[in-house]
Amino acid sequence: MTRDVLAVRSDLTAIEAIQEIRRQAQEDFDFYTIFVTEPDGALRGVVALQDLVISDPDHPISGITEEPMAVVQVDTDQEDVGRVLARYNIPSVGVVDAAGRLVGRVTFDDVIDVIEAESTEDILRFAAVSDEEEVRGTTLDAIRSRLPWLLLNLATASIGATVVWHYQSTIEALVLLAVVMPIVAGLGGNAGTQALAVTIRRIAVADEPIGQLWRVVGKEAVVGLLNGLVVGLVAAVAGHFLIGAGVRFGAVVLLAMWGNMVVASFAGAFFPIFLESVGIDPAVASSVFVTALTDLSGFLLLLGLASAVLL
Repeated sequence: MTRDVLAVRSDLTAIEAIQEIRRQAQEDFDFYTIFVTEPDGALRGVVALQDLVISDPDHPISGITEEPMAVVQVDTDQEDVGRVLARYNIPSVGVVDAAGRLVGRVTFDDVIDVIEAESTEDILRFAAVSDEEEVRGTTLDAIRSRLPWLLLNLATASIGATVVWHYQSTIEALVLLAVVMPIVAGLGGNAGTQALAVTIRRIAVADEPIGQLWRVVGKEAVVGLLNGLVVGLVAAVAGHFLIGAGVRFGAVVLLAMWGNMVVASFAGAFFPIFLESVGIDPAVASSVFVTALTDLSGFLLLLGLASAVLL
């Protein structure tokens, strides 16, 4: 916010307002909006420069004052201010205090810097990197910010490893499963990341209530259902003809990959919306949960189906 704001009182005439604008404009700052305030400083509205110029000189400025398209409070988050300017496509927005008095403004050029900073923060958090780490930070800064997330990821990855350990006899009997396991888990992870990225971006820019965002979960589940069917069929057919895996083995791969991509797409949309609804930044924690769930479901479906169908 800048306190350099051009404002005129609502009790002035058009010619008096123009004279006041000339006086304030000599203080060498750019202005995009003319704010109109009451004598006590409360924001009354805004007036277009064109309306002011063509009005009768003695016409009260209150007669051409319009309600502002948007205002923000002094404690409004800077990212929310950027969304307001983008949503209403206005060059500047007035900032008011708790009593409704005009205390400053935020202009679009300031918001560009804010959006860049917030985008960098979201990208770092999406990769499970603390926003405390600067892009050009030192090696020690990088280690300190990334190591806790890697340790947490180690703990969640161990859950999937326990499933592999449980089915070790199945893997010993069907060594080909060891070749397919990373494919099923990897494709599930990619599907989950796609849904996760789209959902987090939608939360950031769409400005929708949580109730409407839940519909995204159903959409992503359907996307995973269709994509999983196609990818699973291709993998099963390729395995049958290229390595002679057999029809039953191909069916196991198809069902495991299909189911895992549905779970991944569902989780990629569900976790960020759920975390947002409980007040946790979805860009920070979502990827850890989605990765753990896709690995767990992928291994469980593949090895569980193989044990039931092939042994």
